[in-house]
Amino acid sequence: MTNYVTDVFYFLPEIFLAVMAMLILILDFWLKPWSRWASYILCQFTLLGVFALLIYHKSIGAIVIFNRMGIVDNVAVLLKSLIVLLGFAVFVYSRQYIVEKNKLSSEYFVLCMLSMLGMMILVSANSFLSLYLGLELMALPLYALIAIVRNNTLGSEAAIKYFVMGALASGFFLYGVSLVYGETGSFEFLSVAKQLALQMDSPSLALLFGLMFILVSVAFKFAVAPFHLWLPDVYQGSPLSVTLFISTLPKLAAFGFALRLLMNALSALSYHWQIVLLMVAVLSLIIGNLGAITQNNIRRLLGYSTIAHMGFLFLALFVGAESTFTLALNYLIIYILMSLGAFGILTLLSSGSKEIETITDLQGLGKTHPGLAFMLMIALLSLAGIPPLAGFYVKFFIIQALIEAGYLSIAVFAVLMTVIGLYYYLKIIKSLYFESPLSEVETTRLGGMETLIAGLNAGLLFVLGLFPNVLYTLCHLVF
Repeated sequence: MTNYVTDVFYFLPEIFLAVMAMLILILDFWLKPWSRWASYILCQFTLLGVFALLIYHKSIGAIVIFNRMGIVDNVAVLLKSLIVLLGFAVFVYSRQYIVEKNKLSSEYFVLCMLSMLGMMILVSANSFLSLYLGLELMALPLYALIAIVRNNTLGSEAAIKYFVMGALASGFFLYGVSLVYGETGSFEFLSVAKQLALQMDSPSLALLFGLMFILVSVAFKFAVAPFHLWLPDVYQGSPLSVTLFISTLPKLAAFGFALRLLMNALSALSYHWQIVLLMVAVLSLIIGNLGAITQNNIRRLLGYSTIAHMGFLFLALFVGAESTFTLALNYLIIYILMSLGAFGILTLLSSGSKEIETITDLQGLGKTHPGLAFMLMIALLSLAGIPPLAGFYVKFFIIQALIEAGYLSIAVFAVLMTVIGLYYYLKIIKSLYFESPLSEVETTRLGGMETLIAGLNAGLLFVLGLFPNVLYTLCHLVF
């Protein structure tokens, strides 16, 4: 018999997060004059509380909860902890932007917390049903966040596009799950994996179709080509604080989504899904890098850059060695730190009267705001894969794994795409340091917390570049 008291104990971080999100929404009506500040403080307190609860769950092995609907293992605890810590950093970066722009209110924090709740459920899913629940709970607040600013035509268009394509991806996922269920008779991942192992040598056509439909949904969540069309528009149309959130945390949830499906449920079909991942990875590297070259809007440029980086991530998933998910998680964490640094600095720079939109808006920033320019440069150089920053070594590990697995031509192709990517990153850095400012970029005075988080962000990219095996070992230990 299921011990629901134990199950609730392991689900306490999610329960606490949900209760506090509802409480903050209610208190917003009573603390209207101070709602932005009160919401920010309560949200940060909530995230610290959730992180404290998660600490008790480390190194517990794999515990299944709620009639095998959920699982709490080291991977889930690590991903949840990263989601909470990154959420804390995103809120710090966004605080001044929200206050100074006077456009967003406490709804921003509440919607972010509800989306984070969905992410936490998603990475702990042990069944197709709980996986879909987490997937939709993560996505629905994001649609509202993108269009949260009224009279923002680009934001409304981006939200509609994201909603329509997200609905299609959900439909593909549900249809794929129905086909897999028809072949296996179960929604629970372990049972599905056992049934698929019996058909590993000759999977049915219905099963392969189900796999393809599920992979479409995975590709959409990672925004890899050809399911990438929503990403540049969402990055450009959203308020920068929302872009900062969307560019970081959902990627961790998407990794948990892929992990639970590919490693836990569909591992017996690895030969088939690895071929698809390779094709998607190659296409993403081409479209992402070539698309970024032509962009002058910095958000769209970084959006196409994201597509290229997700292509690299899919190369890590494709390799197929025992270290597949270790390589992918290591790459993803570094990418999120780089994206957090880039979009975080852009958010801080946009906290004044002028919004950073194009590369020319950053001209001469090295003279007007040398500290912020330096930290932005660190993030960009790491995204470009310049040693000794962390972005170089995660790409090096993947290319090395490809060569060792015998995929020399793919490794050479990945190197060539990285060289192409250098162009648009160096174009931004050139604007930072080698061009005169058109007008001084206004920023509010940075508080101690913003300075600390931005400094830690840049410092981690240095330290993890100098000691790359530290994070790789940590990622390896959780699997």
